[in-house]
Amino acid sequence: MASIRLILLLGALWMTACSNGARLPTHQEIAIGGETWVLELALDDDSIRRGLMHRETIPDDGGMLFIFPDSDYRSFWMAYCLVDIDLIFLDGRGTITALHEMKIEPPREAGESELAYNARLKNYESAFPARFAIELPAGSIERLQLRVNQNIPLDLDALKAIRSDADRGLPAGSPPG
Repeated sequence: MASIRLILLLGALWMTACSNGARLPTHQEIAIGGETWVLELALDDDSIRRGLMHRETIPDDGGMLFIFPDSDYRSFWMAYCLVDIDLIFLDGRGTITALHEMKIEPPREAGESELAYNARLKNYESAFPARFAIELPAGSIERLQLRVNQNIPLDLDALKAIRSDADRGLPAGSPPG
């Protein structure tokens, strides 16, 4: 009987902890090239895989910040992307390790398998292990005069904590109003 009470108590505590209103942020403000950007966060495998697919536009001050669980070699592609995108790979200190101007790929053709479509897409590599990646509207890299080895000031501890919370299953909050 005591073990049943303990299980019920632990279950109630767990439910209370999960419903305390804590939510992951969905966006993060980042300063890049002297400008403030509001970037959507990609924190889990699904959102990282999806990226900016199917988007018809990217806000002039927007894009996506990918927070990976670790530093590793990364590769991006433009599957189902409807706009050109600039890609920035960063190491665990926020230093730019690679820059790419990714172009729209021809759409998947009728009768083309998913495997064949993905196989023909260009891959954009990180060159070195990357902990973060940023996607911005096309032309941003050139306009901001970004270069490899420049540092983008990130709150590294906060971003890593956000990723850790995502890995523990904390739900995402609402996007900024």
